Amino acid sequence: MADSVQEQIESLRADLRRHEYLYYVLDQPEISDLEYDAHMRRLKELEEQNPELLSPDSPTQRVGGKPREGFSKLRHSSAMLNFDRRVRDLLAGEPYRYNAELKLDGLSMAAHYEDGRFKLAITRGDGMVGEDVTENARTIRAMPLVVKGAPQRFEVRGEVVMLLRHFEQLNIERERDGLPRYVNPRNSAAGSLRVLEPAITASRRLDFFVYLLLVDGKPYYPTHNESLEKLESFGFKVNPKRAICQNVEELHAFCKQWETERVNLPYEIDGVVAKVDSIAQQQTLGWTAKAPRWAIAFKFPARQEETVIENIEVQVGRTGALTPVARLRPVFVGGVTVANATLQTRMRSRGSMCRSATRWCWSAAAM
Repeated sequence: MADSVQEQIESLRADLRRHEYLYYVLDQPEISDLEYDAHMRRLKELEEQNPELLSPDSPTQRVGGKPREGFSKLRHSSAMLNFDRRVRDLLAGEPYRYNAELKLDGLSMAAHYEDGRFKLAITRGDGMVGEDVTENARTIRAMPLVVKGAPQRFEVRGEVVMLLRHFEQLNIERERDGLPRYVNPRNSAAGSLRVLEPAITASRRLDFFVYLLLVDGKPYYPTHNESLEKLESFGFKVNPKRAICQNVEELHAFCKQWETERVNLPYEIDGVVAKVDSIAQQQTLGWTAKAPRWAIAFKFPARQEETVIENIEVQVGRTGALTPVARLRPVFVGGVTVANATLQTRMRSRGSMCRSATRWCWSAAAM
């Protein structure tokens, strides 16, 4: 039995490491955040039940690991209430409010300015080291190259995204040129920002929404909302779909509203980020080892649509590998019309093959 548990643990660790590499290094995720979190929870449970099998290189032991923006990812209203209760207790009765913003599904980037001029742009990377994408970022029209009235030296952080209409146009052009379609706007934005030719980045019409202003690595204005307003006055693009919430009930209503209305947005979002608005109160609340105590990310479930598998074909790769491909009745989901889905197969111990009904590696081909 012990060997069986150890095998489960090692299998989960290998699976999680692979998906971390696909997500953070290649920008090619194959599973949703919900599936990833389910694997992580299962691994934590097994390690807690079998502490002798805990390893320091396990994905569960990564400090500051999975959340892309450093925020705890809590999905349910009860978790939000727990978050609000903790804020209220730590602030010992002080009045407070939340600033709620849409969590855009793109690539995080920091841009640095000196003497009112754009100097440097770096991707988030692993949170400590990112890639220099200065020349490519310079081609983004929403990125001001000259700023007036701002501090002498400052940094802005934001999200590079591709609007859905530009994503669809890009795929039309790729089909016309005989190239495979891109899977989703996020991967397209990430790949477009990191190509070696700035001219290609310019042709992709990327957008840049800013959500943070730092001077010497710290917030400069007394509230987060004032920072956003200042950024707008400096000429940066700040998402107007945001709200000041006086209590957790208003925050929860904002989240529910955009979980429903996100289908009407011109870009992809995957949740809502809420922050205690006062910078002084943020400093009072402080950080845990992995995330700030003054912020929460309310993650939306991955979009799902039902369709019909009209046929299953088997493709033969160059190495002779056989891959089953489902031909679907076209369905629009996640910014793309999906007509094909590569099915994963697994071998049972008896040698029989079964199709995975829970995971698709999308091979998107619009009809």
